[in-house]
Amino acid sequence: DIGKNLVDIILSNNGYTVVNIGIKQPISSIIEAAQEHQADVIGMSGLLVKSTVIMRENLEEMNARGVAEQYPVVLGGAALTRAFVEEDLAAMYEGDVRYARDAFEGLRLMDALMAVKRGEPDAVLPELRSRRVRSSARTVTKEEVEIPSRSDVAIDVPLPTPPFWGDRIVKGISLSDYLPYLDERALFLGQWGLKPGRGADGASYEELVETEGRPRLRAWLDRLHTEGIINPAVVYGYFPCYSEGDDLVIVWHEGPHEGQERARLHFPRQRRDRHLCLADFYRPGESGELDVVPFTIVTMGQSASDATARLFEADSYREYLELHGLSVQLTEALAEFWHARVREELGLASGDDPDMAHLIAKQGYQGSRYSFGYPACPDLEQQVILMDLLDPGRIGVELSEEFQLHPEQSTSAIIAHHPEAKYFNAS
Repeated sequence: DIGKNLVDIILSNNGYTVVNIGIKQPISSIIEAAQEHQADVIGMSGLLVKSTVIMRENLEEMNARGVAEQYPVVLGGAALTRAFVEEDLAAMYEGDVRYARDAFEGLRLMDALMAVKRGEPDAVLPELRSRRVRSSARTVTKEEVEIPSRSDVAIDVPLPTPPFWGDRIVKGISLSDYLPYLDERALFLGQWGLKPGRGADGASYEELVETEGRPRLRAWLDRLHTEGIINPAVVYGYFPCYSEGDDLVIVWHEGPHEGQERARLHFPRQRRDRHLCLADFYRPGESGELDVVPFTIVTMGQSASDATARLFEADSYREYLELHGLSVQLTEALAEFWHARVREELGLASGDDPDMAHLIAKQGYQGSRYSFGYPACPDLEQQVILMDLLDPGRIGVELSEEFQLHPEQSTSAIIAHHPEAKYFNAS
């Protein structure tokens, strides 16, 4: 949401009328809004890996509806690259499509698109950029690699005993409990943009933290409390499971179907290195033992999204950016805090690194937390299974048509207790 709103701010301040219809919108709603407001250009942004598929599908739908030539499209976001947009997507889209690296490039593209539409002399769109290919490149025939059904991850590690089976809801969580897990650097530098000045007279990052970052953070923490801006809640649970190839099979822990398959998650396997797959970190079915898989969903609540929306509508852009960044990082802090709670309940916390910075940044613990949409488990559609297992509607969290969590300040995770479970890229 923040990237989209930054584009809104930049374009609006430069004379454009922006119809901001929100995040996680299906292409049908986007086209309807464009037609209703007689838009000149459609802009879309993608954050996660799944977004590349969604963008292609959206453009295909625009082709099918015969509106491609009517609407130029500007695409951006962390999930997209210039080569993917301006070579792959441009080849299949029947209208004009361009990539904007940031809001300012988006402004330049809008200026060019409108100049072309007005018929200004010499007005042209920037040329499409293709992938760079070295002239000396040679065609290499890759040998077929035999992918094992399982990696060399140990299958005889001790199995922890969960404190309960099934799910539980936790509300009324004190900010002081998870505030120690707040990543200040990600907040100050990444979200709030406190970058050191250039030259000998420029303030250092450390100076900015003390003079601007922490004073503003303290002020916001006071407001969170006095204005009731956040409503943190967690739904989590422990479920019996076993692995079967690249699948993690969750079984019923009670009732008439106890011991039978309840749900199945599929994960990609590396084609190189150790050939890791997330399923490898759980006991294989042929072992005859059931493992345990914890799932979590945490949220700052709809109140956090509502508060940021009010600031945006009031043109309080600095406060909007600060509160949005803080609420996002507090969501991550709550996720880390509850991750630590799960490790404690499973008897794994004794090995946690006492240095908080090293604990989080270097995974100084046993029991890794993986989120859907990221390299080890990129398929967001599998969040449907988490919704069924945890029923997070009880804490106000829903799943969109694009399999994204609402409110935005929410995140889900699957936890692997295995001592070899660390972050890896399965692509």
